[in-house]
Amino acid sequence: MNANFKEAILPPATIGIVGGGQLGQMMALSAKAMGYRVGVLDPTPKAPAAQVADFQIVAAYDDQAALLDLARRSDVLTYEFENVDENALIAAQAYAKLPQGTALLHITGDRLNEKQFLHDHGIPVTSFAPVTDLQSLNYALNRVGTPAILKTAAGGYDGHGQTDLDTAVVTKAASALLTQPCILEARQKFRTEVSMMVTRSAAGVVTTFPLVENQHQHHILHTTIAPANVQPSVHSAARKIAVSIAEALELRGVLGIEFFVLPDDTLLVNELAPRPHNSGHYTIEACNISQFEAHIRSICGLPIPAITQTSPAVMRNLLGDDLTVARQQLVEHPEWHFHDYGKAAIKPQRKMGHVTVLNHDIDAALTSVAILKGEQ
Repeated sequence: MNANFKEAILPPATIGIVGGGQLGQMMALSAKAMGYRVGVLDPTPKAPAAQVADFQIVAAYDDQAALLDLARRSDVLTYEFENVDENALIAAQAYAKLPQGTALLHITGDRLNEKQFLHDHGIPVTSFAPVTDLQSLNYALNRVGTPAILKTAAGGYDGHGQTDLDTAVVTKAASALLTQPCILEARQKFRTEVSMMVTRSAAGVVTTFPLVENQHQHHILHTTIAPANVQPSVHSAARKIAVSIAEALELRGVLGIEFFVLPDDTLLVNELAPRPHNSGHYTIEACNISQFEAHIRSICGLPIPAITQTSPAVMRNLLGDDLTVARQQLVEHPEWHFHDYGKAAIKPQRKMGHVTVLNHDIDAALTSVAILKGEQ
């Protein structure tokens, strides 16, 4: 056996996933296909991940006793979102391995920590400043300038916990955020948003997925085009940055990196996600292995092959009632790879599923998914 993999966690070992949403579901499906057992901790009975797992512990994410129970019943732990209690995870390592560690969560779970980490490692980011009260906000506005975005340092997602500041006048929305630590970021005029998934094996080998282009609506990812239609130099620069970040973090598992492409084709890192990412869902059908299999391989100490994309692809999120429309139209679209996350209730702007279309003609793929809302 290769000495690098003597500590590999092999099937039928049990993988415990903290979080039972769609990312956990797709992790679990990959793990089950490889012969692993899967346990899930989530407060919602029959959560999406639990529907395909061997067992679920129904409890709050910050329930330390429940997390320790999951650890005792698992060989290795992972998580599908950032806001996991770090102290509980530290305690859980007495019973199960946590290859991703807690430093990754400490960095990516707080926007200020994340920006400072990137800045300290020479990774290009927008100008930023910490904000704790009205006085520090005024100082930050003088330092960063406007237009800017005020964001809560922790907890926000899909546009929640943030507000625009077009001038130095502090708005009511900005004042309302100051009840918790915040970060002020200079708002960038960018040409497009792109992202890249990166992983690193137990042996320290960094592997990247293709750079993809993302289109958002109302701060929520709407469509991903893979690969991104940008200059080759942008693809190369993104790979270089991704490798640097993965090595600096001593990454295990998959990390999502969101970038802004500026008008001069330079890149700024916008955000990191310490897990598989919505914009990487296309990899399930379009790559030799998916981001989810790569994640499982990495945390279990298995080798990760070089990534190849077998076909251009478009991934379209199904938000709210999009899922109902897609179900009704499924008989008319054999080209759709249809994913229904199995969530109990359809809610507006909630991620209910996604559709991926493989086609060397990206315009045709975009047309195929546009029918979902009559967007042609």
